[in-house]
Amino acid sequence: MSEAYIVDALRTPVGRRNGALAEIHPADMAAVPLSAVFDRVGVDTMEYDEIILGCIDQIGPQSFDIARTAWLAAGGSEAVPGTTIDRQCGSGQQAVHYAAQAVMSGTSDLIIAGGVQNMSTIPIGAANTIMKDQGYPNAFAGSKAWADRYGDQQISQFVGAEMMASRWGITREQAEAFAAESHRRAIAAQESGFFSEEIMPLGGLRDDEGPRTPNRAKMRELQTLQPHGIHTAATASQISDGAAMLAIASEHAVNEFGLVPRARIHHISARADDPVMMLSAPIRATRHALERTSMDIDDFDAIEINEAFASVVLSWEKELRPDMSKVNIHGGAIALGHPIGATGARLMTTLLHTLEDNGGRFGLQTMCEGGGQANVTIIERLDS
Repeated sequence: MSEAYIVDALRTPVGRRNGALAEIHPADMAAVPLSAVFDRVGVDTMEYDEIILGCIDQIGPQSFDIARTAWLAAGGSEAVPGTTIDRQCGSGQQAVHYAAQAVMSGTSDLIIAGGVQNMSTIPIGAANTIMKDQGYPNAFAGSKAWADRYGDQQISQFVGAEMMASRWGITREQAEAFAAESHRRAIAAQESGFFSEEIMPLGGLRDDEGPRTPNRAKMRELQTLQPHGIHTAATASQISDGAAMLAIASEHAVNEFGLVPRARIHHISARADDPVMMLSAPIRATRHALERTSMDIDDFDAIEINEAFASVVLSWEKELRPDMSKVNIHGGAIALGHPIGATGARLMTTLLHTLEDNGGRFGLQTMCEGGGQANVTIIERLDS
């Protein structure tokens, strides 16, 4: 089986909802890091096999296969096809997995994988709510088979986050402390210039818009998202806009085009859990990856787990017992934002740059996804 290598990884800044990137078409947003990857990799775009992008709520400017549109908007060869996928929050990470699988199988040699999302223009869940007037109040209404198995339980990330907090005994105080630390780390990373190597400026924005100096007193005053819950807007990921792109290459492509691989994709997998609790699958998925690779959680020099809600990471911490100084070293989605279709690729971009920055060897990425799913990727940094 062929190896799959990460040759390059770039992203846009992550913009706040209705912020600097709000008015930018998703194709134009994706084209910025994509065209930069073209230039840096230095291979004629005709030589690429495909572009695979994650994006949810594929309506309006995100419809009609945004991957193909973005490719053409970036100046890519008209001969190269594109595929847009929806794995909910893990769409961008799954795009990397599909690209790696194509390369490992020998059916492709050079692929762009990533994601894009403009949540300001197209609100989260718009693909669902657009059908309410047609008699579908949610994605499950009208399915007898679903109702036979799960009844009329509310399927909501907010409900799931509270179920997790209750099951793992996570308090509001713990969630707010975690959120404050996410902002502290993100601000420290910005001040040190860490993100400058991975961000391509866009819309007059050079830095992520989300991080801000945490105020614990104000956090305590916020209303919870669910009655009697622990989460507030301060301990949940931010609604955001952004895009991220990675070039995935086979050993053949590396040799033929004289590329310099920056990391090897060591493991890819996905697992799932309770779709009602929804957000707990990173626990099962991480354990599966460790078992398949015979690795231990302490073997990793950097870990990225998406901060959909504080309870997601804190429950995962209780089960896996990692060294939290290695987890989300430069902050996470609570501070940096969560442009859903792009976040998986954004995390991978940051993970790669983190390993290069700290001289680490192995990095792990996981994230919860709608439907009670989770992806896991393990990469190995290579000396250039």
